[in-house]
Amino acid sequence: MPTTHEEITVPQQGGIHHSSLRELIDAQLYMPFPFQRNPHEAEAEAGVEKWLRECGLSDEPGVLEMIAYTRPAELASFNSPAMDPGILQIVANQIAYQFVYDDRAEEVGRRWPDRLLPMLCESVSILRDGAAPTTPLGSALTDLYRQVRERCTPAQAARWAWKSREYVHGLLYEAVAQTCSVPLRIELCTSVRSLTAGVEPFYPLCEASQPGELSHAELHHPAMRRLERLSADAAVWIPDLFSAVKEQRTGEVINLALAHRQAQRCSLPAAVTRAIRQINDTISEFERVYAEVEPELTPAGVGYVEGMIGWIRGCYYWSRTVPRYGEAVTTPLLR
Repeated sequence: MPTTHEEITVPQQGGIHHSSLRELIDAQLYMPFPFQRNPHEAEAEAGVEKWLRECGLSDEPGVLEMIAYTRPAELASFNSPAMDPGILQIVANQIAYQFVYDDRAEEVGRRWPDRLLPMLCESVSILRDGAAPTTPLGSALTDLYRQVRERCTPAQAARWAWKSREYVHGLLYEAVAQTCSVPLRIELCTSVRSLTAGVEPFYPLCEASQPGELSHAELHHPAMRRLERLSADAAVWIPDLFSAVKEQRTGEVINLALAHRQAQRCSLPAAVTRAIRQINDTISEFERVYAEVEPELTPAGVGYVEGMIGWIRGCYYWSRTVPRYGEAVTTPLLR
């Protein structure tokens, strides 16, 4: 397929000496899912720029630079390679919105904590009560919710709104965690990270891209619920590996690799290696659970799980080359 950015080539695993964090990750991370890219990526990229202008977010300081730095349409393309252009555009818009929202919440939480609650409460009111927006971010969320309702079934849109509210609450938990004087245990770190990842709000869109709605029994099957958790964790922990250098420098605490470093009092390469083992175990369990439940799934259920796989795969290939995590490539590994 034609590409808009650097082609993805991954070196063979098994090397011993690694000069950069990315080389270490590439050599040790278990990634059984091959690279794929949506042929409508360029359209989605143009659509994101248009949507940000229409919502007024492109007028906000630093937003356009951040979007160029994070490439939301590329991430959408990598994790949703088979989606039709309509749903792909919603996914790309939502990724762009969450990047803007997450960065703003982090800045506000650090510099003006008293302003964080109004920001988060506006989002909850929009998602829960259909309240009118009062800020550009609120207007963008309102329009994004409209797009979801127009393309999804009422049940899918309700699940999207519920998962999106969990993401908003997670940003509050993260702000609290950043103020803790005692280092967080790994379990607490991963619990907060599962919310701030913002991956699960995309799963109703994965469902909407299937030929039919999943039944209640299939959607809430214990194995399906476990697959959702495993895929969301793996999808967000992988970028944690690539962002560890940046987040260590800025004092972030909600990062899997940094949580291992704090718990073990070890070097960053050793901590990244421990985090990779945890991710590898998670992906391996995902494969086992999927193999066990796949014979029971409908074609829509199989497509839904394939959407989860897309997020694991997409987050890896996107993290390897996106400028946001460029320090993983340029920073030598130090003890």
